[in-house]
Amino acid sequence: MKKENILVSACLLGINCRYDGGNGLQEDLIGLMEKYNLIPVCPEQLGGLETPREPAEQLNRDDTGNLPGIRVVNRSGKDVTDSFVKGAEETLKLAGLYGCKRAILKERSPSCGHGIIYDGTFSGTKVPGSGVTARLLEENGIKVSGESAIGSF
Repeated sequence: MKKENILVSACLLGINCRYDGGNGLQEDLIGLMEKYNLIPVCPEQLGGLETPREPAEQLNRDDTGNLPGIRVVNRSGKDVTDSFVKGAEETLKLAGLYGCKRAILKERSPSCGHGIIYDGTFSGTKVPGSGVTARLLEENGIKVSGESAIGSF
């Protein structure tokens, strides 16, 4: 029987690609490899950003969590929106190449976050919203979940 391909944030699989050079290994994902083909992606690296890199957060959100104009800046104030958009587009291409209908992405990330992200003040404040990649995947019919939903797979 052919296994379903699922996109997964590479950091959740133990790949050191987070902004701080670390990972967010989720041991429960390893068990899913028996049932699914897990396709690792790091949208921020796919967008050309280095690892490690300065943390980044989204700006220009209204109170519904929507992004009227996507803007992502790093802690120094440098606009890194183009890299985040490019990474999202490359991730969507990979989803298409592998026929992925679902994704398990890193929660709260400005790329991968789903439902809750940081507010853009670098104060640790969380707000409703989704990362650039998570939004693009959902807009294209891919069901996005965060790592807290691994048990439902």
